This record gives sequence, structure tokens and C-alpha cells, in this order.
Amino acid sequence: MHEWTTACPDWERRILNGESLIPIAPIFPDEAAASLAVFRELRLADVVGSPQLGEICRPWITDFVAAVFGSYDAGSGRRLINEFFLCVSKKNSKSSIAAAIMLTALVRNWRRSAEYIIVAPTVEIANNSFLPAQEMVRSDEELSRLFHVQSHYRAITHRTTGATLKVLAADSDAVGGKKATGILIDELYLFGSKPHAEAMFREATGGLASRPEGFVIYLSTQSDDPPAGVFRQKLLYARGVRDGRIQDRRFLSVLYEYPERMIKSGAHLDPDNFYITNPNLGLSVDREFLERELVKAQENGEESVRGFAAKHLNVEVGLALASNLWAGALFWEQQGRDLTLADLLRRCEVVTVGIDGGGLDDMLAIAVVGRDETGRWLHWAHAWVHPVVLDRRRSEAARLREFAKDGDLTIVDYVGQDIEQVADIVEQCECAEVLDRIGVDSVGIGSIVDAITAKGIAFDRIVGISQGWRLTGAIKTTERKLAETNLEHCGSALMAWNVGNARVEPRGNAVLISKQQSGTAKIDSLMATFDAVALMSMNPTPRKKRYQMFRIN
Repeated sequence: MHEWTTACPDWERRILNGESLIPIAPIFPDEAAASLAVFRELRLADVVGSPQLGEICRPWITDFVAAVFGSYDAGSGRRLINEFFLCVSKKNSKSSIAAAIMLTALVRNWRRSAEYIIVAPTVEIANNSFLPAQEMVRSDEELSRLFHVQSHYRAITHRTTGATLKVLAADSDAVGGKKATGILIDELYLFGSKPHAEAMFREATGGLASRPEGFVIYLSTQSDDPPAGVFRQKLLYARGVRDGRIQDRRFLSVLYEYPERMIKSGAHLDPDNFYITNPNLGLSVDREFLERELVKAQENGEESVRGFAAKHLNVEVGLALASNLWAGALFWEQQGRDLTLADLLRRCEVVTVGIDGGGLDDMLAIAVVGRDETGRWLHWAHAWVHPVVLDRRRSEAARLREFAKDGDLTIVDYVGQDIEQVADIVEQCECAEVLDRIGVDSVGIGSIVDAITAKGIAFDRIVGISQGWRLTGAIKTTERKLAETNLEHCGSALMAWNVGNARVEPRGNAVLISKQQSGTAKIDSLMATFDAVALMSMNPTPRKKRYQMFRIN
């Protein structure tokens, strides 16, 4: 009986010291050795001298290959670790690794007519994986005799077993219905925005149910945008397995990322630390190039630096920034806390509520801003969408579903459920005896007003907040409170997305943030926040203090 764990709780020490991030030796050393013998003989035609992989591959690559193939039990025909996730910075030879691993699998395969596939998000990326595999075959006489290459189909067929390696582009090739023995998903981050990616992967990996020797490998760099969809799911799961929080010894994650403390301190931008997420630094990755790119990015501003860090340093983007971003976005992430609505109501002496949006093809959002006895402001938000939004805005559907899983968004079951729950939250604030007033966009809020007043809240406590340039005061107050660290928020990914979507248009001395400026990107939760801030800026007196003043008088 074999015992092993794929958890790597000491990964921070290992990555800083340049050690292997794979916590176990191959379970079946003979299988690992036999497969590595094949892998090492493959040639890289696009490298000067067409060297064999065994001549230039660093241990981090061969360790990963050994883990993949060394988990196969030839006696039982079963692979004991069958899911792998490798996330590493750009230009660290992912496409070459993908081609070589899958070609090695094709050589070592025993199943007749087995199917191995590489799934890429686009035709261009599919070619990036297929061309190295094609050249590996053509540059070796023995492999040329063993395999038939069909370039126009992006397919390589084993002449004896009939097994095939196919490279499929998800945006043009049919991926469903495959009965693959081995699947490699390339550039997983690009699938994050595809609304049906999860179902597509389920189809592609369905063949593993009847092929116990099968495997699936996910390769990716970080995204230019906050992780979403299937990419976010796999990334969070991989971290959970690596850290030992999730017990799944059939899943192996290898994540080249910085310890969080280094990102917070800015140490990840020190060129002396580039090696941490670039294990091929000095080989396929040139340090001088990275240093120059960093200087150029710093000259171009925060957005450019984040893009550089995402692709070349594998740093997760927490908040998407644009050149015309709202100034408060620069301080938003640092003020995130683990804060629930119950926490806010317990800590604050007075709260105001903002409500925005609400059409069937729109998002309805509520924001609660509270002030504690020290004068510090606290913020919490939630939002609702109807299922029709998922159909009409398919590019955002995967992201919205993730927000729902986080608990920050509700996808309603019936028309009116969102308004009912908004009214319930307002009532919760009222019952806590801290609610001052409710601020709303005065357009299209009739049903919301009805639902709130039905809770016994007086109509005159619902205030129409002027929008457009008239929100300038609330916008500037919010960004100043954030910069002064006097505003703490619930740290939800939904709010971070809204903040990152906000686009600013100067109007004289005013600042305009509107849905028109932000295009189709959602900012409803942020606009609701500004509505609540507009009321809190009027320095409302806590209800208990008003009651005491009344008693004294």
C-alpha cells in the first residue's frame, strides 16, 4: 500500500531557496525513469543547435515530468495521481513542456487507438503547442518512422497503436464527445472568461472515467484581470491542496508565486527576486529583458506595472486598473477586512444605506456604510442579478457565478426576490436601531420604495440622491477616506470588480463616474456605495443620542 501526500506546506521556504516544489519522490521510480528517458531525448528545434531536452531542462521541469509519469502503477494500470496544475510566469517554456509531455505519453502509451489532446483557448495558442511537438518528431529519425504528422489537422498518430495526439482550439474545434486518455489544458487563465468552459472541460475529461491510467494537466500563467471562472476555481483548489487545507492526494499543484508578504512589501519588484517565479531565469527568460520591461511599466503607471507583474512575475491581479481609473481604486485593496453585515451593525453607532440598479437586465446593489464611535467608517455590500443577465452578458457569466459562490451576489429565483431581500436588509439595519436614512437613485425605484415602506420605515427617510457630476462630493469623500485608512470594507471580490470597472471623466472641478463611462462593465455596487456615502457625509446623529437629547429636553 502506497502512502503519500501532495501537500507542500513549506512551499515558501522551498521557493525562496530555489528548491523543488514537488513534495514527493516518484511513487513508481521505474515508470518515472522510463518516461524521463523518452522526454530527455526530445529535441527543441527552435533553440540554437536543436538540443535535447535532457541537455537543457532544469530540475524543476524534470521533477514535474517524473511526478506525472511516476504516479502510474503498471501492475494495476492505474495512475495514482491523475490531476496536475502548473502555474508559472510567461516565457518559462510552458508550450514546449506541454508538447514534450504529451508526446512522451504517446510514446509510452499501450492502449490501442488512445486519444491524447491538448486543449488551447485559441488557434494561435494551439499552434504554439502543436508546432514544437511536430518539430520534435521531424527532428528525430526514429520518431519520424514511429509517427505520422498531419499538420493541417494538428494531429500526430502512432503508426503501430493508432493512438493520436491532437491539439484543439476551443474557439474553433469541437472539444465535446472526446474519450481522451490524457488531456492538457494550456493557458487555463484564458478560459476564465468563457461562460461554458467548465462544462467543456467536463466533456473533455469524461473519458477518464473508463481510463484509470489517464490524467489531466492544467498549465497557466496569471491573468491580466482578476482570476475568474474555471481558472479561479482551479487556482483556489490548487492552493488549498498545496497548503494542506484540502486533502486530495490525487491532485498535485506546482505554483510559482510569491509569498504574500513579499507582494505587500513590494519585494516582488526587486530584480534580485525575479528568480522566484521564473525558474527558467537565465535560460528561456532573460533577466535584463525583465528589468527593462519593469522600468517601462513603471514609467507608464500602476496599470502597466500590474500587467507586467501578472505575466512576467506571476502575480495575481486583485483589482483591474485602467488609465482613467477612479483614484480610490489605488487604495481599495489595502482596506479590505473580514467584515460581515452583522459585524458592521454591532460596531457602528449609525449607518446609512445606498441602493442602485435593479432592472431585469441589470444588477441591483445595496451598500451599507456605518460610523463607529471613533469616527471610522465601515462598508458592506451585496448585489442581485436575474438569470437573464447570465444569458445576455455571457462574457461576464462565469465571473458572476463566482461572486454568487462567494456569497456576495444572489442569482434570484423569481422576479421580485431581489427587492424583497433588499427590504429585509434595510429592516435588519432598522431593527439594530442604527439606521439613519436610505439613499437611492431616483430613477425607477418605485417598487423598492414600496417594499421598504411596507417594513414600517417612513417614506421621508428614503432620499433621492442626485447622480452624475452631483456625486462628486461623495466620490471624493470616499477616495479620501480610503487614502486616510479611515474606511474599511468587507473585501469582497464583487466590490473589487466594480471598483476596477469604474471609469472617470473630469468635468471642470467635478468628477463623473457613470454607467455610461464604464460601458457594459458593472459598477452598481460602487454607485450604491456613493449613495450611502453622500448621506453619511452629512454627519448624521446616532438614533440613541437623538433619543437622549429628546429626553433631556
